[in-house]
Amino acid sequence: MEWQSAGSNITKDQTGLTNDEKIASLFQPDTLMSAQYFENLRRRTVLEPEKSLMLAILEDAVRSYQENLLSRQKRAKKLFEDAAEWIAETGSEWIFSFESVCDALGLNPAYVRRGLLQWKEKNRSKQPLSESWEGKRLAG
Repeated sequence: MEWQSAGSNITKDQTGLTNDEKIASLFQPDTLMSAQYFENLRRRTVLEPEKSLMLAILEDAVRSYQENLLSRQKRAKKLFEDAAEWIAETGSEWIFSFESVCDALGLNPAYVRRGLLQWKEKNRSKQPLSESWEGKRLAG
């Protein structure tokens, strides 16, 4: 397919993207939703039962962290705090510590932490001021 635009030819191939869009996509961060990443990990690796359990623990922690970040409900806040505490904990003495789980799955714990913190900051900034503590006016 060809289109005329401002005196130049713009073509789209089977991907539906113009050459400019393809070039621009090279400079975008390669991000996957956590569900997509874990599904890819599960698909490309036949996991031993222990590693399957570790992956399930990591998935649950990431899901609790992401789904409950902005929640106002007490139980959901507790789930977020527990997940955040587990992720932030350093040391790998315990077999199911965050660092042990990441190591067993071939993941860099610092990289995963950094990604989750960046995700948290990005999503926390989307919270309207009226819903955040900082945006509330206290009596007095």
